[in-house]
Amino acid sequence: MPQQRRHGFSLIELLIVVAIIGILASLLLPVFAAVRQKSRTAVCQSNLRQIAAAFELYLQDWDDCYPNTGNAFLWMGRFWRWPLNPYLALQAEPVPGDPLRSVGNGANILLCPSDSNAPESYDSTSYAYSMAFYVAPTSINAMTTFADTVAAPGPPCSTQRESAVSYPSRKALVTEWLSNHESPHVGWNDPKTAWEGGRNYLFADGHCKYLKARQIRPANDDLPDINLTRDGIRGSDVDE
Repeated sequence: MPQQRRHGFSLIELLIVVAIIGILASLLLPVFAAVRQKSRTAVCQSNLRQIAAAFELYLQDWDDCYPNTGNAFLWMGRFWRWPLNPYLALQAEPVPGDPLRSVGNGANILLCPSDSNAPESYDSTSYAYSMAFYVAPTSINAMTTFADTVAAPGPPCSTQRESAVSYPSRKALVTEWLSNHESPHVGWNDPKTAWEGGRNYLFADGHCKYLKARQIRPANDDLPDINLTRDGIRGSDVDE
């Protein structure tokens, strides 16, 4: 009885298959990564649209005035979230004596899904509120460095009204701290890296847009800094 031949892959054939799989993986993985990042960017923009709705409700309840608690550092997310809290439906309350930390604050609309730094370092807050909306334009123009926005005691606070916004579709109200959706993940305050990357912006008219840092007009500190927009609330962060 003749011996049956065994059918299977030879070593060379197996190596060819492995090589093909490797090539396909190298081609598809960047595509999958890009799709995933695009999805996270969309979630981030959805967060900002909900924040826009919260600001609109706040303006209706407070005679068209933007949040101003008298805290010069209100622009930091862990401060401005508290006056907006009733309109954001957050399950969070400040730790007594420490407004920088909260109880019950987890992943929510204040947290960008691409922000790996915020959950631990910034108590799950990824966004900043422009100082121009609670500091007078003259005071904004008097500050010429990013350090001016963080130095105690800070600039004098002055309640600003919605009607004072000269360019609602061009003045950013809220944006991400970092360039979370592409490398490098940098902030807007380092002159060496501030003009790299990009971030999502929420504008005073309620629309959101992802913009490269270089699409933002230089502020009074010559950085893409929406806190120090030239002429403050009456100024513009982007060209027409």
